[in-house]
Amino acid sequence: MSTSGANLSSESKRPAREHSSPEASSLAGQSSPKRSFQQVVKSYFYWTYSRGSFHYDVMVTLILAFIFITPFMWDYGDKPASTASKTQPITVVGNGGHGLIITLLASDVKVPPDSSATVIKKALRNTMEPVLGDSVYIERWQVIRDPSGNPVSWKVWAHR
Repeated sequence: MSTSGANLSSESKRPAREHSSPEASSLAGQSSPKRSFQQVVKSYFYWTYSRGSFHYDVMVTLILAFIFITPFMWDYGDKPASTASKTQPITVVGNGGHGLIITLLASDVKVPPDSSATVIKKALRNTMEPVLGDSVYIERWQVIRDPSGNPVSWKVWAHR
């Protein structure tokens, strides 16, 4: 059986040597040159490795570790404010088209006794501002006291 002149012996499958110099033979047996740590870090920074290589997998693993581990290590300050201190929320009721009637707890309004009207007004505004914003004008207020004379709440008439 003939194969139309093609030589299929094992000798033809062996590649021919192109370089016969001693320098080429020493380089052929040597793997790629060692890279310094600085070069490896620089190539990580510029993301020069191809997808699927060992160094590519290392970079992706480092990124994923950073994403999933750092929230437990660092406090980013993104926790919600505690609302457990308020036993009763600020109540806001409409005053028949004339404005708003706002009831605040006395413990929420930080005002010293025997304060002037401007100091009381400022303390009331600071307490209402997180809920109603800063566009509220206070017309008048009233302190509601318990039977022993201690302040319980503030009733504020205001409008926008």
